[in-house]
Amino acid sequence: MDYQANIGAPDWMQCEHSTGTSIMAVEFDGGVVIGADSRTTSGAYISNRVTDKLTKITDNIYCCRSGSAADTQAIADIVGYHLGFHQMELGTQPLVETAANVFREMCYNYRDSLMAGILVAGWDKRKGGQVYSIPIGGMCVRQPISIGGSGSSYIYGFVDANYKPGMTKEQTVELVQNSLALAMSRDGSSGGVIRVGIITEKGVERRVTVNKDLPKFYEG
Repeated sequence: MDYQANIGAPDWMQCEHSTGTSIMAVEFDGGVVIGADSRTTSGAYISNRVTDKLTKITDNIYCCRSGSAADTQAIADIVGYHLGFHQMELGTQPLVETAANVFREMCYNYRDSLMAGILVAGWDKRKGGQVYSIPIGGMCVRQPISIGGSGSSYIYGFVDANYKPGMTKEQTVELVQNSLALAMSRDGSSGGVIRVGIITEKGVERRVTVNKDLPKFYEG
């Protein structure tokens, strides 16, 4: 990039694309629900209003991405490539835990050069629905419910107060949508639509909630 040509240019033109984000994944009896907003920003500039941050890794495993959009997209592509070979060798679908550990290894080995926070979620025959959180730095831990991204700091209290073990699929979807709607209303880097994925033994069901249908908790 020509430095002289960019003197006086707006700050957002020189910023990396960063998914200042709200992402969430929750286990329920029979599967998992994942969700995310759809706003991608470059500094204060909204570069994409309808990004899909729920990324398919295999037929039964998805990830939610936060951090640098370029970094997380590259990591997801690499992990999907490795798991494709893994599936051909085994002749069966990879385990969710295996996918999470490949993500963990990538994020840890390149922790000094990548900015990536990942939630890995999916279903397999061995352990059913599972959610693994891989924050920036490369730690990996299984959690029944996990939130991430810049919007998550606004909703920890709401999530703690409303999550209950043993929720049904629709109760879990409602919790995810309400939590993300609250995060999007407070966090300037989160917005757009809410994308939800429901992963069970039967496959993946995708839902989209557009702006006019977002849950509202107050009228400003």
